[in-house]
Amino acid sequence: MNVTRKIEDYADIINLPRPELRCHPRMPMEKRAAQFSPFAALTGYDKVVAETVRKHEDNIDT
Repeated sequence: MNVTRKIEDYADIINLPRPELRCHPRMPMEKRAAQFSPFAALTGYDKVVAETVRKHEDNIDT
């Protein structure tokens, strides 16, 4: 059984705002970002990622 749906099937709800629970309010962006700050402890990680991107871009250009 193959069920396919189109985005038009959801046209009545697709632009509705996200529901907010009173008992669980949305976390501010600053606190959400703080959850990911431990990854900043990886010193040199940004440089390694940038170098890897540069190498891959060089391979694409050649």
